[in-house]
Amino acid sequence: MDSIKSWTAEDEAIIATNIDATECKRCAVELGYWKDDYISYFIRHADRKAPEINRGYYARVRAMEIFIHQFLERCGTKCQIINLGCGFDTLFWRLKDTTNAVSNFIELDFPAVTSKKCQIIKRNKQLLQKIANEDGEVMIRAGDLHADGYHLVGCDLRCLGSVRRALTAAGAADALPALLLAECVLVYLRGDAADALLAHLAAAFPRAALLVYEQCGLGDKFGEVMVRNLAARGCVVAGGRLRAAPAEQAARLVALGWDAARAWDMTAVWRSFPDEDRARVEALEPLDERELLQQLHAHYALTVATRGDIFADMDLNA
Repeated sequence: MDSIKSWTAEDEAIIATNIDATECKRCAVELGYWKDDYISYFIRHADRKAPEINRGYYARVRAMEIFIHQFLERCGTKCQIINLGCGFDTLFWRLKDTTNAVSNFIELDFPAVTSKKCQIIKRNKQLLQKIANEDGEVMIRAGDLHADGYHLVGCDLRCLGSVRRALTAAGAADALPALLLAECVLVYLRGDAADALLAHLAAAFPRAALLVYEQCGLGDKFGEVMVRNLAARGCVVAGGRLRAAPAEQAARLVALGWDAARAWDMTAVWRSFPDEDRARVEALEPLDERELLQQLHAHYALTVATRGDIFADMDLNA
């Protein structure tokens, strides 16, 4: 299916999850879990979240950072990052504050999300100047933003034609190593659409790493509650696929054309962090219900799939 499907109430519910995630990140940042000088531009206020939520978001952000840095260590800055379902993520600006600004940074999401993100970028000099650089030209039109080295494009990830057009408009190149990010996005795609997207990306980028963060093991009672809570908000997730254990999710990516894949639930990810990191985070807030955090960690997974020998040794403990 190459045309964007009709707008639905479910689409609205999925878009709303971006605001929820951004609020959670801002809360954790304000409490000192990690540093992000840009999140406040995208969400003006965030109510305080439960310690389990804050710690879970820290684990998610820290784990993604570990693999992003591994990717950049292997290929340098002459590469591209493609953020699928980017929402209000601030990774581009955070990388610009380091020496890790990449050749091309591409963000894709629903047009309603990219339009809002364009508006926020346009009215905040601190965001816009890092895109424009000194003499760079920034073009904002119809909810898309194009600049030298940064592209924000509206598309429907459920439609391969829409994805192809967006990647072409953003200057994606099969010759450059690609890091593909999919944080809590594939869960909202029907199984056949998610498989088609993942297979297409494996074929399109011969030197690539894919980071997928999403739910796992939803077949038990705790997982059923998670699915019901999302359904109550209007989000119908791909529950059947997400009943799988992390290892099964990794095997699925290999079957779709990726050379290799490995996956860990967030319990294993948390344990892999240095003792001093865990101690610092644990000291930020008292945790009344450790069992709840353990349940949450057990029902989220990070999967890393690779194409090309340069990324074959990417690992949680590398």
